[in-house]
Amino acid sequence: MRKIAITIVTFFLSVTTFGQDITGKWYGLLKVPGTQLPIEINVTKTDTGYKSTMDSPDQKAFDIPIATTSFENTTFKFAIPAGRIEYEGTFENNKIKGVFKQAGQAFPMELTREKIKKTALVRPQEPIKPYPYYSEEVTFENKKDGVTLAGTLTLPNKEGNFPVVVLISGSGPQNRDEELLGHKPFLVIADYLTRNGIGVLRYDDRGTAASKGNYNASTTLDFSYDTEAAVNYLLGRKEINTKNIGLIGHSEGGVVAPMVASRNKNISYIVLLAGTGLRGDKLLLLQQELIARVQGATEENINEAKIFNEKIFDLIIRSTDDSKLNTDLTILFEEAISKTPDVKYPEGMTKEQYIKFQISEYTTIWTKYFIKLDPSIALEKVKCPVLALNGSKDLQVPAKENLEAIKNALAKSKNKKVTTKELPNLNHLFQECTTGAPSEYDKIEQTFSPTALNEIVNWIKIQVK
Repeated sequence: MRKIAITIVTFFLSVTTFGQDITGKWYGLLKVPGTQLPIEINVTKTDTGYKSTMDSPDQKAFDIPIATTSFENTTFKFAIPAGRIEYEGTFENNKIKGVFKQAGQAFPMELTREKIKKTALVRPQEPIKPYPYYSEEVTFENKKDGVTLAGTLTLPNKEGNFPVVVLISGSGPQNRDEELLGHKPFLVIADYLTRNGIGVLRYDDRGTAASKGNYNASTTLDFSYDTEAAVNYLLGRKEINTKNIGLIGHSEGGVVAPMVASRNKNISYIVLLAGTGLRGDKLLLLQQELIARVQGATEENINEAKIFNEKIFDLIIRSTDDSKLNTDLTILFEEAISKTPDVKYPEGMTKEQYIKFQISEYTTIWTKYFIKLDPSIALEKVKCPVLALNGSKDLQVPAKENLEAIKNALAKSKNKKVTTKELPNLNHLFQECTTGAPSEYDKIEQTFSPTALNEIVNWIKIQVK
């Protein structure tokens, strides 16, 4: 009897699985740190199994080919090796509950037949319209590169003559609000400055939002010409006090600002928010070490990663030939993998594909330029007043090392109008924080510390008297 019962149960399980229909459109909401990204998976049946594509509507990316798709015994899987993406979930009650993985990170994601609404984020500092000041959508052209940029100019009033600053975003394609991880720091900064009598021009990075151009084919130097184009645009506006044009750069923007100020006499002052004074490779090594440590990595693993990355950066710095660089990096990665035989590759990716992908991350136009970039070269030529602020818990641009490097470089220019401050308990985004780890950014409701805002405004008011 027991044997017959087991056979019957097995039969009914098989029938149930066979009757499940996985084809059609599935909706998911990928909740990664600081943002919620709608994902759509389109599954079709073939003679040999299943195939599918992925849409990311918010990123305006559609029909992304999915390399492998499978559905067996209630388990649904798909993989995009080129993007290091994997998903595995269990089909139950017309839903698929699973985990979305990309580049070694894992996030729960449920797929349903109906669209999933985003959860509203709490960001109390974001200003609400109508604003008590004048705001205008503008465009201007970087004539050197033939790029048209779009942004927002805010002024205390429509009529008048006001000091103004240009906001320069950090690394990665950012819109005019420097929107990241659910925060809009440039919107908050622009609002605060404008309410305090200082005009602000903030703009979308090239190739981002409403700005034209190709971000991926650009370097930090290219971005500096975009900022200079913003300054030239302001020089033609009657509402702008052209003797009081300043720059505020955050992170990579804090590298761009000295570049522009070192060659453009129309810059009256610059504010560096977590700007770096260290060469790119030195900064990245320090950043990787500090973040790994706060994430719980062992000192042995931290040291091994540092030694390996030093070898990568050294090859990039000495390289003058991209083909040879790729060959040298391939050899380096193969040697490292040979010493780690238990390495696991993302599903659907071979060792060769994995190495190629890793190398591509280090050899973008921007990355190669930034690794070699020494900010002190521009800082040594800056003559205008400088305010450099850093958070004491900044793990991406550590305060002590970078403020010291900035002071030393400006001393060589004999610039005595320099103020540097390390603000306690602030992270790289200038949020009041616990550890400073990037994983905290989106969980903190505060977008930008009021203490930091006051430091900026009070210092600028002294410069524009």
